[in-house]
Amino acid sequence: MSIVLHYNEIVSIEKQNLQRGMNFRCNPEYSVLLMSTRNNAPFEDEVVADGRVLIYEGHNAYKNHTDKDPYSVDQPRHTPNGKLTDNGKFEKAALDFKEGNEKPEIVRVYEKIKDGVWSFNGIFKLVDAYEKEIDGRSVFKFILTLTDKPMNENETEIRLKEHARLIPSKVKAEVWARDKGKCVECESTDHLHFDHILPYSKGGTSESAENIQLLCARHNLQKSDKII
Repeated sequence: MSIVLHYNEIVSIEKQNLQRGMNFRCNPEYSVLLMSTRNNAPFEDEVVADGRVLIYEGHNAYKNHTDKDPYSVDQPRHTPNGKLTDNGKFEKAALDFKEGNEKPEIVRVYEKIKDGVWSFNGIFKLVDAYEKEIDGRSVFKFILTLTDKPMNENETEIRLKEHARLIPSKVKAEVWARDKGKCVECESTDHLHFDHILPYSKGGTSESAENIQLLCARHNLQKSDKII
């Protein structure tokens, strides 16, 4: 199961405007990443290991920090005045964890399905970071692994629940278009979930749109109550 959200709902949940993809420690207890694996996505984010691992690409230099095309220069670790960028902050957190000096940074991840439509991909921990040479420039890569960390009790009304495996972006986009952004049972457009028709735990696949449907929260709960 994967929760469908609109951008204003994410803003309400996180209690701040998330104008950048990388938001280090935007909450005292965690960071937030916005990702996309769509064909036209500006960065090469990846979902591997059956959805339990994310490889997230760092951010470019801000336009007011360079007089060149941001896609042509190395992704920055520091701002022009020497402060750490979000690349640098996430890298430091990952290296501190690898060296055993800190607990892993907790990261909430939201994935863009289409313009204005997002899914909550779960709570991850940041475990590694490295630089990679791509097209003649250095980019940051961050490795995150899915956790079993529950949401806080006071957030249950938001219905942000973790799922066993990530549903690929292309599958979500296909299902969203096929089901016309509505619950297949009642045509509601509120509180939607990407639901496995045959549950993953019973052998259902996340890789095919034929096994995924849109359900509202009420019908998703009714279905869950019937599964033994």
